Amino acid sequence: MGVDAALARRLVAEPSALAAAMGQPDPDSLAAATALRRDFDPELATAALGQAALRHRARTKFGAAAERMFLTPVGLEQATRPEVARWRAARLVAAGVRRVADLGCGLGSDARAFAEAGLEVLAVEADEATAVLAGANLADLPGVTVRHARAEEIELAADQVAFGDPARRRGAERSWRIEDFQPAWDFVTGLLERSAGAMLKLGPGLPHRLIPTGVGAEWISHDGSAVEVTLTSAVLADPVRAAVLLPAGERIVASEVPLLVTGVGAYLLEPDPAVIRSGAVPALAAELGATRLADQIAYLSAEEPVGSPFATVFEVLEVLPYKEKTLRSWVREHRIGTLEIKKRGLDLDPAVLRRRLRPSGPERATLVLTPTPDGARALVVRRAG
Repeated sequence: MGVDAALARRLVAEPSALAAAMGQPDPDSLAAATALRRDFDPELATAALGQAALRHRARTKFGAAAERMFLTPVGLEQATRPEVARWRAARLVAAGVRRVADLGCGLGSDARAFAEAGLEVLAVEADEATAVLAGANLADLPGVTVRHARAEEIELAADQVAFGDPARRRGAERSWRIEDFQPAWDFVTGLLERSAGAMLKLGPGLPHRLIPTGVGAEWISHDGSAVEVTLTSAVLADPVRAAVLLPAGERIVASEVPLLVTGVGAYLLEPDPAVIRSGAVPALAAELGATRLADQIAYLSAEEPVGSPFATVFEVLEVLPYKEKTLRSWVREHRIGTLEIKKRGLDLDPAVLRRRLRPSGPERATLVLTPTPDGARALVVRRAG
């Protein structure tokens, strides 16, 4: 059941219903619904239980703070992780920004980070119910104004930096068709041209062809997962493409470095997804003295173990032909029961192949399936260090 603006206001104004829902061990159960309907009308009881269930889910992203948040399913999915939001806010503060307009604030996770960093925040949300919930989520912070409006309706002050997180869904699918963006792609990218500048949050799969000329683009990896790309006006940051690893904050800038292809070495390096997305693999290879395993493949090769936060390093133990019969025999002979399969550049489903190899036994192994200059190979590897 969705929450409209009127019901959102009731949830915020009548905390006893949500407190009762949070006390239920399983808010999705029939028992919980029956218990709440003894004291609250069905609409409010259902909404409160929905909030309790969302708060349980939100603990993964927001930790203990989830227990105080008002949420929607879409808002929770799209909300920025707190450490990423704090990193972005710190970038704005370092650039001398004092005021920011969050145009499409959702549930307010970025607006909160901006305000906690000392910025004056205008948080704008087109969906009325979400704006109500965002207002409740941000009510404890000074210097934050929440407004229900479309981003295009806001007249920004000359010193107000714009922050945008455009909706990028078409039905149930992620979309990179620019005509599917809301607000419109031309409006969103136009914010980057303002004299005060702007920042945009987009999914990490953003095609490079959509990045405007002269704009900085930083792909963010959080705990090893590429979670977004941030586009920043040149007035606020250098117009480079880079990968940033959080929570530590390491950063590597992409560069056009010639990269030798040498095939399989003693060690295989798997760059972080943000490094790959940003195009910084050649820069990482140059930094580590590594080479490319195969043309157009992100795996790198090295003859000595190297340490880098930007890549996972594997020792290559064996090189096998990429033939299913050969691999099945190897798995059986080595009594492999737990089998991890990684792949790049080959058309296969690791889960399907794993079942076909029929792992059984007490041992574990990792296979990396990849093109090489000598053809497709299966590398038996183990994590170094």
